[in-house]
Amino acid sequence: MQARALGNAVRAYDPYGKDLVGEVGELVCTEPLPSMPFFFWGDDDASRLHDSYFDTYPGIWRHGDWISFTPEGGSVIYGRSDATINRRGLRLGSSEIYQAVEALPEIQDSLVVDLEFLGRDSFMPLFVVLTQPGSMDDAVKDKIKSAIRSSVSARFVPDEIVEVAEVPRTLSGKKLEVPVKKLLLGGDPDKVVNRDSMVNPDSFDRFIAYAKDRNLT
Repeated sequence: MQARALGNAVRAYDPYGKDLVGEVGELVCTEPLPSMPFFFWGDDDASRLHDSYFDTYPGIWRHGDWISFTPEGGSVIYGRSDATINRRGLRLGSSEIYQAVEALPEIQDSLVVDLEFLGRDSFMPLFVVLTQPGSMDDAVKDKIKSAIRSSVSARFVPDEIVEVAEVPRTLSGKKLEVPVKKLLLGGDPDKVVNRDSMVNPDSFDRFIAYAKDRNLT
């Protein structure tokens, strides 16, 4: 884009809330816009709105996209920075994939991320915790793919299915999709997640090893 739209206080922020120029960062809006909602439908206390847009930078709207600004004021958007899956132009919440996969008796838990970034093709790995650890084979993988194909769409069949012992979660039980995505996009393992906020901090080591095996770090 050649310039910011009038009235849009849009910036690129690093993980610490520092304004970036010439580097890719989180797309944020530092001042209110008339089109910003006060809350979502049925979200009377605005908690869902806060968790979706204001949980990273207090008081600052984080849109969920990667963006960079040139010194001249132009900008380039590179894709989603949150857990939303953008599979070759079609967007989907990860919960729909979880609903299909975790309905299978073979699957105890799962985590999926889409690594489309900086113009490269989408690569979507699916990590699963098996009800019977160590039983991953082609039959189980085919069953997972079939469940996604029939319940969601063939567009969202993962590129790779990987067995893990645990899905990384926060102390409140939330899946750590965004930290895993940042790690697999080349982020520093010591910076993308705060292990003190995790209920199972050792589970992150498996994803670090995966990133190294695939030369993603």
